[in-house]
Amino acid sequence: MLALLASRAHGDIAAAEDALASAFEEALRQWPAQGVPERIEAWLFTVARNRLSNHRAAPAQRAAVPIDELAELIPAPALPEPDALPDERLALLFVCAHPTISADCRVALMLQTVLGLEAKFIAEAFALPQATLAQRLVRAKRRIREAGIPFEVPGPGEWPTRLPAVLEALYGAYALDWLPAAGRIERDALAGEALYLSVLLTRLLPGEAEVLGLAALLMLSIARTAARLDDEGAFVPLSEQDTSRWDAALIAQGERLLHRAHAMQQPGRFQIEAAIESAHCARRLDGATDWLALLRLHEALLLQAPSLGAQVATVACLAEVRGAAAALDRLEALTRTDPERWRRFQNAWATRADLLHRLDRWPEAKQAYEKAASLTVDAALRAHLRRRQEGCGV
Repeated sequence: MLALLASRAHGDIAAAEDALASAFEEALRQWPAQGVPERIEAWLFTVARNRLSNHRAAPAQRAAVPIDELAELIPAPALPEPDALPDERLALLFVCAHPTISADCRVALMLQTVLGLEAKFIAEAFALPQATLAQRLVRAKRRIREAGIPFEVPGPGEWPTRLPAVLEALYGAYALDWLPAAGRIERDALAGEALYLSVLLTRLLPGEAEVLGLAALLMLSIARTAARLDDEGAFVPLSEQDTSRWDAALIAQGERLLHRAHAMQQPGRFQIEAAIESAHCARRLDGATDWLALLRLHEALLLQAPSLGAQVATVACLAEVRGAAAALDRLEALTRTDPERWRRFQNAWATRADLLHRLDRWPEAKQAYEKAASLTVDAALRAHLRRRQEGCGV
């Protein structure tokens, strides 16, 4: 809905957000007395759209009609289903990836504006202070408005500069652990939205290997969703998951896309990540995990995208190939490069706890588990870490 409003506000995202917030406020005022409308989304969209129109008009031309009558005065069709809105959402993604917007906030801007994530969760995911991220987002929205950035999907000549950030945002919407524990349903819906938009991009840009790679990556990862919690809702680590609960059909689709991407001979970060997911999914065939192959893939990924997550995942693979001591040495060397940022990165603490646990360094392991549990918002994962903590020295 925000993407549609932004398109009608000529890319003024802040104005679209204000209009939508105003519509929600009006709903809270009207609905308790008048009842909830049959088409909730259409009602909200109409009120927000008219608030936008009213805001843009000259003062003398602005409607004198009370806000509660606007939704009835201008009829609106039912808001289209998500699969009828690809152009607006993709347009907004590419607007947020415009080269005049600072590179350090393009992805965060997309996550907030197109995919609806709150700034505080995005800040946690990027290991940034919330105030820092908020300032970046405000500056980016102001830049879009003041520069008059066109609200449209750019031509092929501009894809190389904008596409990587769009792909990064779609991946981040799925991969980052930020939603509240009570919002697991919303989290699953967000993952589905990321997959949907990535598949849509494969149709728009079928010759871009990294687009195919991202869609393959999401398919291969989402295919394991049903096995990540047991029947009691407890978190299940990847190495312990029941592979019969994985979605074989989705894995097959992901493998086909990965093979298509590989045939293009345009190697990239998301293809490597998809290959990593494929290697994990191969365990369903013989019950074994090829950790050496995974370590090599992770080392290759670091050459393309040395993110905190990629570095920690490489450490985890190193532990399987060369032992926990070698892996811990590498992790500690990494954390010394930027102590403040690493201190906020939950996965680093969870991995450190596991390595210390393997080395029978119980007091340190307990402290690391405690820190890791305090940094996650996922109740199932937090409970799993607490159980591991309680098992230290037993």
